[in-house]
Amino acid sequence: MSEAQNLEWKSSWRDEYLKWICGFANAQGGVLEIGKDDRGEIVGVKDPLRLLEDIPNKAQSLLGVVVDVNLKSEEGGEYLEIRVDPYPNPISYKGEYHYRSGSTKQVLRGAALNRFLLRRHGRTWDDAPMPGVGMTDLDGRTLDEYRRRGIASGRLPPDALNESDSNLIEMLRLREGEYLRRAAILLFHPDPARFFAGAFVKIGYFRAEADLAYQDVIEGNLFVQVDRVVDLLRTKYSKARISYEGIYRRETPPAPGSALREAVMNAVVHRDYSNPAPIQIRVYDDRIALWNPGALPPGWTLEELMATHASAPQNPNIANAFFRAGMIEAWGRGVADIVRACRATGTAAPQWGLEPGGLRLEFVFIGAGDERRPDSAAQATAGVRRDAPRKPGDPVSDSWGDEQRRPESQPESQPESLAQRVLRQLADGPMSKADLSRSLGQKRVSGQLNKVIRLLVADGRIERTMPEKPQSRLQMYRLTN
Repeated sequence: MSEAQNLEWKSSWRDEYLKWICGFANAQGGVLEIGKDDRGEIVGVKDPLRLLEDIPNKAQSLLGVVVDVNLKSEEGGEYLEIRVDPYPNPISYKGEYHYRSGSTKQVLRGAALNRFLLRRHGRTWDDAPMPGVGMTDLDGRTLDEYRRRGIASGRLPPDALNESDSNLIEMLRLREGEYLRRAAILLFHPDPARFFAGAFVKIGYFRAEADLAYQDVIEGNLFVQVDRVVDLLRTKYSKARISYEGIYRRETPPAPGSALREAVMNAVVHRDYSNPAPIQIRVYDDRIALWNPGALPPGWTLEELMATHASAPQNPNIANAFFRAGMIEAWGRGVADIVRACRATGTAAPQWGLEPGGLRLEFVFIGAGDERRPDSAAQATAGVRRDAPRKPGDPVSDSWGDEQRRPESQPESQPESLAQRVLRQLADGPMSKADLSRSLGQKRVSGQLNKVIRLLVADGRIERTMPEKPQSRLQMYRLTN
């Protein structure tokens, strides 16, 4: 047994340990045991009868909390057990707010303190009113586009198209009395960075860990940020692993388009906007890394983030607006959707990590020794340098989409790829994998055929059909309309 979130040992009592009681009260509650060393072994406690009276009185007078103090006896001696309940209101000790996190005690300051106090009063950062900004300051074109997105998603009523901007803001609960909430500024103001430092995104391409080649700063409201960031990553910053199948060149991005967009939206929606650092995206030849200023919900671990979990947005008002626009779900499935999209296209599972001040997500290329942009001979023959910013008129490669094949040249008679042969077979009607395998001259369903079918489904070229007989488990595939 060792010290943990809800357990702390001290060999003797000191009044400064009221800070630990404060930390437990502000977190999930816990037990402070006096008379045990760092290994949890009993060393005894001096004058326990006096402490049984002093500790509850000091906790009440200095913290305003009630604690349960018990004298315990085990083989080896006596110790005091101080039980602390979690408190719904913030507790301070001599003006400082302490918080128990894991097996440590922290003093909350700055943005962390603001988040804590707002949460204790049932508020979030994006919920607070913002004086000095009115409806006329918001971007009417963004509000119009938002109406169209929401109606198309079915999450706004059709008559929302005729609602005034003011009524739309009320419908989204983005106003408190005469003031707009902070979320309204981030969502619909043309320049939210005027009010909130760091409310923008930086993208940079690095040839090495510290060798910045070029960068972009993306400002504007959150919807504009998502669209522009994804577009830049698909075009100007597009990187792909290159491999060959005969004369065909295969370009595999580090992340499928749907996973990348979901990751960008998660960063924009769930970041901590009280932190002045912007979202930072680093693109390398072999990976793309997104750093998002913020923290996990209280008490969460990375393992819980990766597992199926309830939705616990950092900015509920912003998340609700994105949900009503049909851009995200409200079931805490964003991480699972990213992993699922990567798995469906055969790309590597993304990696999450906690760093000082934020969360990091990395998409990494699978395999080693593959030819990669920007210095490949194949690229030189194509005449496009991928490590330089694109210029007007340059060909654009949508390499952030699902896996593609491209011929290096275009001879009049090209051998068909396996994907093309599958599509040609399905032009005659739905077929099972076994039927496809036989029609292609294969004795059994190969791993390559499975992969091609999976990629064609992910790309929307083909779709699964329901079996004609309910009791049948035979899965059929057909061309999409």
